[in-house]
Amino acid sequence: MITRNDQCWCGSGKKWKKCHYPEDGVHDLSREYKKKYGIHLKTPQQIEKIREACTVTSRILHKICKKAVKGVTTDELNTYAMQLHTEASVIPAPLGYGHPPYPKAICTSLNDVICHGIPDNRPLQDGDIMNIDVSCILDGYFGDTSAMISVGDISEEKQRVVDVSYEALMESIRICKPGARMHEIGDVIEAVAKKAGCSVVNQFVGHGVGIEFHEAPEVPHHKNRLQIPMAPGMIFTIEPMINAGRRSAMIDDDDWTARTVDGKPSAQWEHTVLITESGHEILTLPPEE
Repeated sequence: MITRNDQCWCGSGKKWKKCHYPEDGVHDLSREYKKKYGIHLKTPQQIEKIREACTVTSRILHKICKKAVKGVTTDELNTYAMQLHTEASVIPAPLGYGHPPYPKAICTSLNDVICHGIPDNRPLQDGDIMNIDVSCILDGYFGDTSAMISVGDISEEKQRVVDVSYEALMESIRICKPGARMHEIGDVIEAVAKKAGCSVVNQFVGHGVGIEFHEAPEVPHHKNRLQIPMAPGMIFTIEPMINAGRRSAMIDDDDWTARTVDGKPSAQWEHTVLITESGHEILTLPPEE
């Protein structure tokens, strides 16, 4: 826990008591961040509701991943997802979202699909990798997470992007704490990907989440200059999309499915992260078996 004589979390170099320490027990940092960055710092009550939404979201994702085996179609996974949402009394956030309205409850992004893959009647096959992305609304609050699954034996190239995307996610989460700058997330991810000979998609970003599906700030996964300091109460996703080949994405005629321009595989993992007074908390950890 930060004390009055510690350096302020904002990176000013001043002691906390001379910078963002609450005056008379109250400092409206929330107002400052909303005005300056458009970022909503969540209250303890909101954090608790978002934590509940994230827990349900993670449980649903975990169950869908276990169901994703050879011969099962992605549309069958979507039907199962709808059932799980109903049983948990939550709403699938993607369903009907955007323009054109997204037609399914989850995203299933196979092989060279980077993100926003739409479930269909294709059965899973040996050698497939797939990202399953689940976002839930519980009592008006949002949770968002995704994970990769592999079917049978996969190629070395596919295994590499699966592993690198997970490493990039977890290493970038490690640096999250009050005062860290948002660009540091992209710095870490880019370094991990480059070391492995992979590229980072720069056409899609992570995002604030909780009260709305997509809030400020945007969270770039590539190297950037975003100087916003992280602050307690910030909640956002980190979801690095790692390609085996070129970083660029192209969009299919459905206006949703994004795939690699060279047909090489892509992988993505995602967590929702809360910035706490002393560090961070991953709100979408998978449930213990």
